[in-house]
Amino acid sequence: MDTVLYYSDQFVFDTLYAKLWPSCTKSVAGHVISAWPRDDFWRVNLSIYIITVTFGYLLYLITASLSYYFVFDHDYMKHPKFLKNQIRMEIECALSAMPWMTLFTLPFFSGEVFGKSLLYGGMPKTTYDWLYLFASIPSFLFFTDGGIYWFHRWMHHPKVYKYLHKLHHKWVIPTPFASHAFNPCDGFLQSLPYHLYVFMIPMHKYLYLGLFGFVNFWTVMIHDGEFISHSEIINTSAHHFVHHVYFNYNYGQYFTFWDRLGNSHRQPTDEQYEKALRDDHKVMARQAFDSSSIEGQTLNANKLKSQ
Repeated sequence: MDTVLYYSDQFVFDTLYAKLWPSCTKSVAGHVISAWPRDDFWRVNLSIYIITVTFGYLLYLITASLSYYFVFDHDYMKHPKFLKNQIRMEIECALSAMPWMTLFTLPFFSGEVFGKSLLYGGMPKTTYDWLYLFASIPSFLFFTDGGIYWFHRWMHHPKVYKYLHKLHHKWVIPTPFASHAFNPCDGFLQSLPYHLYVFMIPMHKYLYLGLFGFVNFWTVMIHDGEFISHSEIINTSAHHFVHHVYFNYNYGQYFTFWDRLGNSHRQPTDEQYEKALRDDHKVMARQAFDSSSIEGQTLNANKLKSQ
């Protein structure tokens, strides 16, 4: 984030703040720029907030739109659980949640800029440096996948679910636009492992930035409704569809490891993979019934049901 902020200051914020607060300006080489110090705590936080919200909106709208128009199976909009005006509601929910999710994560981004995290820069020089760089990728994915699994599963507890996670399960048949349509506290908790990682384990800042973009892309992808992969290791969009419909399964983000460990894995079947079955009205009707029934049973239970 420090690199992003540096270039944003250079090309945007120095001039922007000078125009917004003309009484607090200075001239350098004939250019009027803000005299508000770049390293001022409040300026850093305001700038990070603007950057994160802006790029969050752009990344969400662009990737979700591309996925919706070129990947998403639009026949799923005939499903009885697909809501009237659902896409508009998903977008409105996501866009209204993002400013709050950004506010909640702001202390972590600010900490990165002020050097409180374990992010590091520079070109790797030794074999060990390169090995560590590449090893950081599976380490990051495994750590964050585990964190998301347990936060996600906890939010399915009947005493917590209706306050935090129920909104996201409003989209029983999600589109890519549902990928960020959360209660803001829900979205923050599921993003928390990404932020915690770099305060606990050293990681190259450019790799972290790249993986952070990948995380957002993956979140859209597992809601795209296109079930190509039959993997039993990767948590695909088919696995996540099972989670939305059958509720108590497949809480993981990237892999099935934690679900297998926690006895919550449910492998997708031909019901997801075969187009004819996906579009069968009897299959859709049964899914609609099962979805309502399972969610109702879970909310009335004293603890999560597992099989």
